[in-house]
Amino acid sequence: MITTTNHITSANSKIAFTHLCRFEDRPTLVFLHDSLGCMALWRDFPEQLGEWSQCNVLVYDRHGYGASGNLVKPKRANDYLEDEAAILIELIDTLNIAQPILFGHSDGGSIALIAAAKYPDKIAAVITEGAHIFVETETVKGIREAMEQYQTTHLKQKLEKYHGDKTDALFNAWTKTWTSDAFQSWNIENFLPLIACPVLVIQGEDDEFGTLAQVNRIVNHVSGKAVKEILPGIQHTPHKEAPELILKLASDFIQSLPPN
Repeated sequence: MITTTNHITSANSKIAFTHLCRFEDRPTLVFLHDSLGCMALWRDFPEQLGEWSQCNVLVYDRHGYGASGNLVKPKRANDYLEDEAAILIELIDTLNIAQPILFGHSDGGSIALIAAAKYPDKIAAVITEGAHIFVETETVKGIREAMEQYQTTHLKQKLEKYHGDKTDALFNAWTKTWTSDAFQSWNIENFLPLIACPVLVIQGEDDEFGTLAQVNRIVNHVSGKAVKEILPGIQHTPHKEAPELILKLASDFIQSLPPN
């Protein structure tokens, strides 16, 4: 993973990021982690995809994660992912990122889709892995299983290696939000027709946090070109379970994009 970490201040809390620029006049891949992720947990995948696709790379930790500051809003409203999309755009603007291609995993994918819908002139393309656009029984079941693991296994200790004393807060924010009665109505399908940029939608066929209905609705309702890749025998984290395959799928998609 890229080792140089920088910070900017957003919403009165710092955001940690790493920015690797190697290719002049080429897009920048912007990586958005999942609900328990951070820069370090991407490991070397961002750099590898940057090399495969000849793109620059930006990776960052959302508020409350990794090397960033504390959660700004520990109690999340149903539109919290829209807030995250706004922070993403602020980061892109602050760093003068041209032609950003968003690579979002899980709720990072949801943030990427929202950003492409709400800020269409800012985003060149989107790649998602296991993105959510509505809440499913499978999603809540997977989260409840993670809650059980947090209490009965070494999951908490593993997460503390990356998130330190922020671990309980971020875990509770994720689990309490997604399992609450109020959040069961969360749905961002209304944003999909506003997405005109090319989209690559990747999902493991055995994803424990969502069904293929997520993929099909994204592909069927965005306005621009959409490509879906369903991966047999793969669960919720394709870039870790089948890295070579994801590198090829993503780089082929990036190379197919029209010149800016």
